[in-house]
Amino acid sequence: METPPSALSRLRVDFAYDGTGFSGWAAQPGRRTVEETLAVAWQTILRSEAPPRLTVAGRTDAGVHARGAVCHLDVADDLLARLPGRSDRRPVEAAVTRLNGVLPGDVVVRAVRVAPEGFDARFSAVERRYRYRLLDDPARLDPLRRHDTTVVRRPLDLSRMQEACAGLVGLHDFAAFCRQREGATTIRTLLEYSWVRDDQGVLVATVRADAFCHSMVRALIGGAVPVGEGRRDREWLRSVLAGARRDPGVAVMAPHGLSLDEVVYPPDPELQARAREARSVRTLPGGRPPRGEDG
Repeated sequence: METPPSALSRLRVDFAYDGTGFSGWAAQPGRRTVEETLAVAWQTILRSEAPPRLTVAGRTDAGVHARGAVCHLDVADDLLARLPGRSDRRPVEAAVTRLNGVLPGDVVVRAVRVAPEGFDARFSAVERRYRYRLLDDPARLDPLRRHDTTVVRRPLDLSRMQEACAGLVGLHDFAAFCRQREGATTIRTLLEYSWVRDDQGVLVATVRADAFCHSMVRALIGGAVPVGEGRRDREWLRSVLAGARRDPGVAVMAPHGLSLDEVVYPPDPELQARAREARSVRTLPGGRPPRGEDG
């Protein structure tokens, strides 16, 4: 008589990583990736036959960092129950300790919890917040921050960048700032795009949206740089956006200055509805069809 399959629990995992030594999130043959590293760590502590499938809120590129990443996985209850061993810890508490015991130093698991009903790390999210660090005075670079700070050679005007970037906030087709992929949408709601200069002279951008297309954040940063340098006027980014196609004047900035800092979810009763909404095809007012890539 066959043993009936164990029930499954969905787990939410909050984690962080230094992206310097990784070829991005997504598993790729022959390359070190965050997805494979974390999945193998789960396989090790669960003693499962194969690594579990992970669904992440934001798929970062090679070299991009994360302080507030979130993923989910479904784990058999019998495997989960074994994690505390002889201790009186809850299985999810034991998971954090055991994962950090086998993970390399550039990945840290912050928390593991049983996810509420309807939770999907990717589609239930209502907001992702990224940060980009940019320094326009090479002599002020802190060598200890060289792996998360991009250096440019020309001085940047903060007020010009602030004014230009504020004009992109709202619901738009961001095809001009995304790598296109047939059949997917580039319509996004940009919630915030702001700049400050910190006490070390570093320009720090905060970019928040409901979701992002592939390379969108780094292209948005790259569009602000020529405005800050004075090579483009304050209205240029709006004209690029309206063009709805990649502009050669918009550079995709280096990945190491970028970090995923937070993923925001709605209250638990709204998770399932949010996931259904996120999976639906987006359109602009007036029914303009989507184009490009869904990131």
